[in-house]
Amino acid sequence: MIRNRRTINESFVSPGSSRRGAEQKRYEMMSKFVIERDPTLEQIQYLEDRIYEFNSTVTGLTDGEMIAIFVRDADARIVAGICGNTWGGCFEIRQFWVEERRRKHGVGTALLYAAEEEAHRRGCSQIILMTFSFQARGFYTKRGFRVLATVDHHPHGHKNLLMRKQL
Repeated sequence: MIRNRRTINESFVSPGSSRRGAEQKRYEMMSKFVIERDPTLEQIQYLEDRIYEFNSTVTGLTDGEMIAIFVRDADARIVAGICGNTWGGCFEIRQFWVEERRRKHGVGTALLYAAEEEAHRRGCSQIILMTFSFQARGFYTKRGFRVLATVDHHPHGHKNLLMRKQL
């Protein structure tokens, strides 16, 4: 597979910025920036692991675990799923999808309740997620989620919603 990459020279300085002293030396130690348009899962996981290490060290909370629940059809094809992570008493839903023809048949509700049960078992007292205004706000609201914050025009003409449900 050919990767879409762009290398930025180490001497790149954004317009209007200046670097001096220790900051300049720190940037000089970097050889290049590489913009990846199609990063591997391993590259993304590397970043996730470094962030978790930092967060755990600073907070002392080391109970982070991934959670994923899938629904498969007779051919073992994934037709619905929910995944995210639990950490520090919170379950963060990162992806939640139900195949279109299976929506409005209780599959999403059953998945959400199964994930809630597991989060509760792990000691979580709340669930957070982000969804767009054109996605499933009504679904989440009917199941006890409330909007905490809204980012307008993300994407253009729509909103990004941060939602939470207390368990």
